[in-house]
Amino acid sequence: MQNTVSCFQVNKNEQKEISSGLQTVPSADLPPGDVTIRVVYSSINYKDALAATGHPGVVRNFPHVPGIDAVGFVVESESDQFTVGDPVIVTSYELGVERWGGWSELIRVKPEWVVPLPEGLTLKESMILGTAGLTAAMCVNSLIQHEVPTDSGSVLVTGASGGVGSFALSLLKRCGFHPVAVTGKRSAALRLIELGAREVIGRDELEDDSKKPLLKARWSAAIDTVGGSMLSNVIRSLQPNGCVAACGNAGGADLDLTVFPFILRGVTLDGIDSAWYPIEKRTTLWLKLATDWKLPDLDSRANVIPLEQVQDTVNAMLKGEHQERTIIQISAE
Repeated sequence: MQNTVSCFQVNKNEQKEISSGLQTVPSADLPPGDVTIRVVYSSINYKDALAATGHPGVVRNFPHVPGIDAVGFVVESESDQFTVGDPVIVTSYELGVERWGGWSELIRVKPEWVVPLPEGLTLKESMILGTAGLTAAMCVNSLIQHEVPTDSGSVLVTGASGGVGSFALSLLKRCGFHPVAVTGKRSAALRLIELGAREVIGRDELEDDSKKPLLKARWSAAIDTVGGSMLSNVIRSLQPNGCVAACGNAGGADLDLTVFPFILRGVTLDGIDSAWYPIEKRTTLWLKLATDWKLPDLDSRANVIPLEQVQDTVNAMLKGEHQERTIIQISAE
């Protein structure tokens, strides 16, 4: 194995000043683990953008390497589950948060975090999906498990121009639902329709500062990537026996609600935890994304950049100017 590793590293000095950029470090700095992977592609998620700034809500220790997604080839394995040369995916768990992440030529992880790359997906396609695509699949799967009928009305998707939201639109359409996109970016409306939205509405159409425990029942179900007051208003406006799969908090962590949506309309709030989703269920959903739920336009849904250009994308994402997906090519396929 190579003696040094090129990576994007975040550091904090004694004055608690944060700096970040490309570094070459000894491969001995890799954390412990039974599977070492040569990373071909990683991606940029909102959590990664926060990590790149040293955000204390994400980064626990310094120096830190962001990147909650990675795909590549096994180069060393002490696990009988994987052999050298296996193409594999690692998303979330502690990757890029508590542990050295995917913005690096090499990662070393626990075998129970590793999913074999399923036939039907290329390395690049798997990272175009990444945690965003997997989370969207988890949300759609939640609605299906809660037996939301495909013909019962519109399924709302908040934050629809983001990574999770845009994949949710496409997967909902593929599964026969009627997705309605919510976005603050009116210029994105045409693209959202191309991705699967049957309708596009502005965030202002969901705003309601009243303290009414229930609002007009409009949506059969919802996938919420925003949280905060948006999620509160969505829950209050679900139809009887509706379900919302909630997976984000960019709009806030507080939820101002009464119990009435739950006890008078039978609404379900299903929290989606993509970080610690069980490996068996995770593997099943990756297989779906490679087969029955395979999206035909994956290559058109992401920009590919080298590691040297990460900072510009991070800045755009933190300003709310980034749409869909950006993946990072770390090494050759």
